[in-house]
Amino acid sequence: MIFNKIKIILRSSKGRKFPAFFQLKQFFKILGKREKIFFSLFCILFIGSSVFLGLSFYFKNTELQQAFGGSYTEGLIGQPRFINPIYDQSNDVDRDLTEIIFSGLMKYNPNGEIVPDLAKKYEIKENGKVYEFDLLENANWHDGEPFSADDLIFTIKIIQDPDYNSQLRASLFGIEVEKINNFKVRFKLKTPYAPFLETLTFKILPKHIWQDVSPENFSLVIYNLRPIGTGPFKFRSLEKNNISGHISSLTLVKNSDYFGKKPYLTEISFRFFENEQDLIEALRNGEINGLTYISPKNLETIKSEGIKFYNFYFPRYFDISFNPEKSEILKDEAVRKALNYGTNKKAIVEEVLLGHGKAIDSPLIPEIYNIPSPEGYQFDLEKGKELLEKAGWLDEDGDGKREKILKEEKENLFTRDLKLESQGEDVKSLQSCLAKDPQIYPEGEITGKFGEKTQAAVIRFQEKYFEDILEPWGFTEGTGIVSRTTREKLNEVCVQTPKEILPLKFSLVTVDQEELSLVADLIKKQWEALGIELELKKVSLSSLEQDFWKPRNYESLLFGKVIGLIPDLYPFWHSTQKRDPGLNLSLYDNKEVDKILEEVRQTLDKNERFEKYQILQNIIIKDAPAIFLYSPNYLYPVSDEIKGVKEKIIADPSKRFIDIEEWYIKTQRVWK
Repeated sequence: MIFNKIKIILRSSKGRKFPAFFQLKQFFKILGKREKIFFSLFCILFIGSSVFLGLSFYFKNTELQQAFGGSYTEGLIGQPRFINPIYDQSNDVDRDLTEIIFSGLMKYNPNGEIVPDLAKKYEIKENGKVYEFDLLENANWHDGEPFSADDLIFTIKIIQDPDYNSQLRASLFGIEVEKINNFKVRFKLKTPYAPFLETLTFKILPKHIWQDVSPENFSLVIYNLRPIGTGPFKFRSLEKNNISGHISSLTLVKNSDYFGKKPYLTEISFRFFENEQDLIEALRNGEINGLTYISPKNLETIKSEGIKFYNFYFPRYFDISFNPEKSEILKDEAVRKALNYGTNKKAIVEEVLLGHGKAIDSPLIPEIYNIPSPEGYQFDLEKGKELLEKAGWLDEDGDGKREKILKEEKENLFTRDLKLESQGEDVKSLQSCLAKDPQIYPEGEITGKFGEKTQAAVIRFQEKYFEDILEPWGFTEGTGIVSRTTREKLNEVCVQTPKEILPLKFSLVTVDQEELSLVADLIKKQWEALGIELELKKVSLSSLEQDFWKPRNYESLLFGKVIGLIPDLYPFWHSTQKRDPGLNLSLYDNKEVDKILEEVRQTLDKNERFEKYQILQNIIIKDAPAIFLYSPNYLYPVSDEIKGVKEKIIADPSKRFIDIEEWYIKTQRVWK
């Protein structure tokens, strides 16, 4: 019906000035009500189908990609002090900022591998004793000056100079570097060192900025807070609190001249807070998009649809180091092993870390290094108690605390034969001893002279202990002469054996920080079940370093260790590292371990190194110089507006930014 009417309208519209408009107008006039509804539905379906097919074609033939633009604001705990590569090791805030402002010769990639950064390529020669690097020729400092080999060599010389007091000095000690040309350098090592490429991930300073600054002024110049680097972001501004004078925020902007991949984000701002609670409140209020770290106990407080949590893994673990030089008790291998068996590591991970970590049994974390972990000491309270009892640590008075009775050798009072007419102090001692028993020496006279009364008392004493004194000689009655067997019995009966009771008690030092404090409290409770009395000393980080760690002034120490993605256990377990600045906090000394550590350092083949490390960790675990506790996850909360953040293995928390160029907020569709 409708189509017949359309034909009539088309014939009647011939010759008119606006035929299409006339046709449409006439068409609607001749349609009935139901026909108009039908036609309208048809048109809607036709248009909708066309739009759908068009959008389907568009989405099928385009893809969503990152777009440039957008800013990210992160909250940090603390204050920037030295945004300077040679001083940033002791301050997490400085290290975070240095990571994205500066570049190194080498860097970590998201897979935890060491790859070139300001280096273009490198070559290893002379079995690992010589490294040659070709440098990038298109890298510029943030102020436009070109980067060259002079900047690298200048930075190394500054680090190696003791006047500058850089914490990186030990890592470059004895390393020679020479300039071949403006973009080529050569390193010479005294002996091969397998982790050397990881050593070269330190960041480089601009020589033209720092060359005229004296060592005493190096930490004072403005460039420590207004840094110039070669990294993907450069300094723009900082703001201070007018009342406290503290830095409240620092803003970095995209380095458009960056030699690597240009970042998608245009700006990154950092805001500084005093504690985690202030940080969390700022995240809730939308003042920041992410925060440096959150403790497991606070996870629930910020869980929402707008926040995503990333778990990063890095080679850090916590252990308890035993110092046998400060504790006789901890010299006892049985005690150290009992403590290992009596420590419930899984309970620590569950109760303190709320599951965000892993119990470990060796200094090599299996998930990071792909080295199988030995069985270690699985929690077994009864086995721990058994070891202590065999070693003489008993709870005889039933108070729940173990002690050991130490016996000293007696001092023999009677060393010569005594008889009638003998005189001297030993005769007085003889009379004093015999007088303790009225039946033997009722007169009890202490004269120092061996008379008839004393002789009669000796006879009675000999006959009382007939089997020990007289029988060996075949005598049937006492002689009254103090000779060998009589002296032996007198020394046994008369001389009191000095008795020293040694309680199973020692101290544990740790940092007065919430997580470690909770771990220490839980360990104290666990060890009480073994019968051990543990004294906790919770101190500030600065006090721990100066008063305990450096002088090795502790009986046991609960602290963390960071090994590196290319593991080098030499600083932690070699006997030459027992004193500061070495990190052998257990004062461990094992010649076989020393030999393996020396060999591993010079072995470039990864598989061969790991085979040696498997042998080494078994020896260390057997000797029990420490208790390996747990490796925590690094929890990183970020707004879900920020895309491109990926969970990865990192060398330290600042390396969460190693792929900052890939982070983005804005997106766009492009044709495939």
